[in-house]
Amino acid sequence: MSRADAAADAARNATAVDRVADAVRDDILSGRLGPDAPLREEAAAAQYAVSRHTVRAAFQRLASERLAVALPYRGVRVAAFDRESILALHQYRSALEVEAIRIASERHGRSWPDAVLAPARAALGRFAECTDWVDAERVHLDLHRALVAASESPRIIEAHAAIGSEILLFLLHVRPHYTLETLIAEHRVLIDEVQSRGPDAIREHLAHSYGLLSEP
Repeated sequence: MSRADAAADAARNATAVDRVADAVRDDILSGRLGPDAPLREEAAAAQYAVSRHTVRAAFQRLASERLAVALPYRGVRVAAFDRESILALHQYRSALEVEAIRIASERHGRSWPDAVLAPARAALGRFAECTDWVDAERVHLDLHRALVAASESPRIIEAHAAIGSEILLFLLHVRPHYTLETLIAEHRVLIDEVQSRGPDAIREHLAHSYGLLSEP
């Protein structure tokens, strides 16, 4: 096989892995596959018309995003989203977002420049265009990423991007506590309050949503 043919095969395989990972991720984040649901290589290979090697690589990608886990004698399963998992995500996410807002507040004071706020405001405006909750949750994540980006801290931005799938999984579970209208209103206030109150505003915002899932 020529080098060009090998490169083409690698590209096709990468595309197939992306396709399978995207499809299974959507099933998890929409709730069609619930916590601890089995992910079976043979069934997925038949469903997506790909090799088991491709499916295995896709499952590994989902595991790296903490949406799936490989368990001895139980195979690959959708990650359980229990109290311990929720708390761990909340602690890590809070550490990143609170510090990002602290840095942004130091940079920009109590009235951030329009250019800094523009991505968050644009995300807020996109809520009205959402056709379902999955769309709304992705916009929700984009808004929080925009606030984190206001810190201009590359490492914090990178670390926060890496937990994007977990945040979407969290939003799936908190979904029953919101309407689209209350979600928009809450985040409109948040954009104002991160400027006037700094890290306290984002800390309280995240604590509120964590509390919705940590209640007995």
